[in-house]
Amino acid sequence: MTPYEAFDDETEVRGQVVRTIVTEAMGKFSDEYRDRAMDALADEGIVDPGPDEWYPQQAWLNAFEVISDDLETHVLDRLGQQIPSVADWPTDPETVPEGLKSIDDAYQQNHRNGGIGYYRFKQTGDQVGTVTCRNPYPCPFDRGLIRGAAQEYAPVDSFVFVEETGTECRRNGGDECEFTVYW
Repeated sequence: MTPYEAFDDETEVRGQVVRTIVTEAMGKFSDEYRDRAMDALADEGIVDPGPDEWYPQQAWLNAFEVISDDLETHVLDRLGQQIPSVADWPTDPETVPEGLKSIDDAYQQNHRNGGIGYYRFKQTGDQVGTVTCRNPYPCPFDRGLIRGAAQEYAPVDSFVFVEETGTECRRNGGDECEFTVYW
């Protein structure tokens, strides 16, 4: 499986996700990043995405790939990390495990049609768990998203650490990536 390739040609992404990532999360970095992202979307036929509209996921992924090509890996990670604080979340988690489980809720709410993939959380210790990601988004973005969700719900004095620990990786043709989260 390769990042930036939708699992199904019929899969769509909610416009609010596109708007949030481009205007809110990327806008936190710079106007230049936001403008570059808007240009990449326009090249894919997505101009001024409506929050309640649905767009082909492949068009969004094509634009996302252009955006990520312009970014260093650590910036892509930080982009993912911004999502829990700027996106509409479908639940109101109160703990790190609930927050990590809610990533899949948000993903399912904002993607539709076909096999869209998932984020699966499993708690493996007192303050440790794994998140398995099976989706067409890049690994650094997912790592940041997981860190952001954990930090959002972790106690103030917690140090959140995320590392890729699975035996396969989508960057190398695997079907999924697994991240271990410590908080």
